[in-house]
Amino acid sequence: MRLYALNMIQPVGEKPPPEELEKVMEELSVIRRDLEAEEKWVFGKPLHGPEASTMVQLKGGEVVATDGPWTEGKEFIGGLVIVEVEDLDAALQIAARYTRATGLPMEVRPFQGEI
Repeated sequence: MRLYALNMIQPVGEKPPPEELEKVMEELSVIRRDLEAEEKWVFGKPLHGPEASTMVQLKGGEVVATDGPWTEGKEFIGGLVIVEVEDLDAALQIAARYTRATGLPMEVRPFQGEI
């Protein structure tokens, strides 16, 4: 079994209207329950927008914290899900379910090493 991070890529801007968002959230709940029942679910949470980011980095030998994301862009990682599955194909199938439910792209990335 391997661990994969499924990163939901969200556009910068306004959220969908509540009635549309509610349907998406219901579908995401179904996907989560299915993954829990299949013992593939490890963790998942939405993230605040990039405006809530803080960068901590070394500048001139000092650690400096600044407001804002690492990079500015038209899209950001809006949430992540970690699943434990047998291989990349299984992770891609789960990501496809999220994409169908939300209409948003998903980045699938394996963790290094063994579990």
